[in-house]
Amino acid sequence: PAQNVEIVTDREYFQVVHQALREASHSIQVMMYKIGYYEKYPDSPSNILIKDLTEAKQRGVEVKVILDVSDWNQKVTRDNKNTGRILSKYGVEAAYDLLSVNTHAKLVIIDGIITILGSTNWTYYSLAHNNEVSVLIKSKEVAQKLSDYFQRIWKTCQHEREG
Repeated sequence: PAQNVEIVTDREYFQVVHQALREASHSIQVMMYKIGYYEKYPDSPSNILIKDLTEAKQRGVEVKVILDVSDWNQKVTRDNKNTGRILSKYGVEAAYDLLSVNTHAKLVIIDGIITILGSTNWTYYSLAHNNEVSVLIKSKEVAQKLSDYFQRIWKTCQHEREG
């Protein structure tokens, strides 16, 4: 619909983000309301995206992830803390927002050029069943503005400790 903007719907999201994460060369920033890790389903889409983040870290990419925690939604908090521990175990910098704030964003910034944002959480239903819509924008200016926003939130977060 516009130059350097791609509409990404439903199941396309997983393929687009999976490829972009695998091609990242220097930085990945993720701000996500919920990332689900499914121990019983190692090949689930969100587990693959989590693996993409850890593999990017292993090849020298700086990877930072902000996840929501709250005092009212214990399931989201429990799932995100589990995901944060897994990411941290592999050297990914994981952080949690303030309990008083609901971080409902679904944002991925790659290499200061690619921004993917929309409605899609990294959960089984969001990636495999729901009607979801996002956009991929290739723009240094957009990526920079959203990276600045990411960094502002990052500074307020509680950080998961490695190991």
